[in-house]
Amino acid sequence: MRPTQPQAIYTIAYMAQSLDGFIAGVDNDLSWLEQIDNPTQDDFGFAQFMASVDALLMGRHTFETVASFGFWPYNKPVYVASQSLHALPEGFEDKAFLISGNSVTEMLETLLGQGHQRIYIDGGQLIQSALAESQLDEMVITTVPVLLGQGISLFSNQGSQIPWQLAHSEVLLDQLVKSTYRRPTDSK
Repeated sequence: MRPTQPQAIYTIAYMAQSLDGFIAGVDNDLSWLEQIDNPTQDDFGFAQFMASVDALLMGRHTFETVASFGFWPYNKPVYVASQSLHALPEGFEDKAFLISGNSVTEMLETLLGQGHQRIYIDGGQLIQSALAESQLDEMVITTVPVLLGQGISLFSNQGSQIPWQLAHSEVLLDQLVKSTYRRPTDSK
């Protein structure tokens, strides 16, 4: 009888950033993303990416932004990380679930215990926490050619140098650059 391999979790951040490194403008403004000339309504590989993950771990602010869209874009379980929310708004009962923990590591262990292994981490603060805890394996970053000047920074005050390896990069619609970075296995 073979010994069983321990389950492993793999985490991925998938986001857009401005040319000057912001994921949102002032007051969480995302209108700059709507300025992308996309006549074919290409999803830039997002559906394929979503098919590859088991669940999402999303920050509360990101959840509130997505919930305001008027439609729910996910067909996977979404776990909303929050210490302050006691319940999600009505209408999200079968779509999103509250999760809390003292760290991203603790929340990921909970998700692993529920059978989720490939987790999409979404939300600036949550991504930064995952980086600080060495709990992010891959980042897919699409850079949009706009300078916002101010807003919410993708990477702010990480405090230490973190090595990453470029796995793939492509130009989309002759205007966007989508790059996939992976953390070297020896840097975790």
